[in-house]
Amino acid sequence: MGKIVISENVTLDGVMQDPTGEEGFQRGGWFGRVGDTDREAWAKAELEEALGAEALLMGRRSYEYFVARGWGSRSGEWAERLRSLPKYVVSSTLGDLEWINSTVLKGDVVTEVSKLKERVNGDIVVYASSGLVPTLMEHDLADELRLMVFPFVLGAGKRLLGETSAMLPLRLVDTRTIGDGVAFLTYQLVRNT
Repeated sequence: MGKIVISENVTLDGVMQDPTGEEGFQRGGWFGRVGDTDREAWAKAELEEALGAEALLMGRRSYEYFVARGWGSRSGEWAERLRSLPKYVVSSTLGDLEWINSTVLKGDVVTEVSKLKERVNGDIVVYASSGLVPTLMEHDLADELRLMVFPFVLGAGKRLLGETSAMLPLRLVDTRTIGDGVAFLTYQLVRNT
């Protein structure tokens, strides 16, 4: 059975919006404000995660973001690994997908992702996908959160987790420092059994 792993870059106050500054958010571009050591260590951690994944799951906007930035044709070990992985895109509007090994999941998100978890053995990594993540959390489909916490408080912006219908208990299972100042926190969702 698959494990849904939500992998996100966030600020200390949980903002995930516009890390590169390309979306025009007034407080965007925070990713580029860390030093080279942090960015290099971040890239190494992302590669390790990709090498351990069995599939990617993303929403339409995140898929389009990756495609628009050339991930389908980039060189390098990380890009090649992402290209080789099966990619599942939740969308009611996309048809043919140009990124190799990509499949559209149409229909009810909860049903389709539940089926995907039954089919895939191993980590199904979710990058970005601010519309999809709350649905996965709300419907108890996420199993783990891996947060790269950047040392900034923005005070505004779209946060990874907003309101939920109930409290979601988590257990911290790993912490480490990436580079000089990025915290890498891993949480597992605690399920009532």
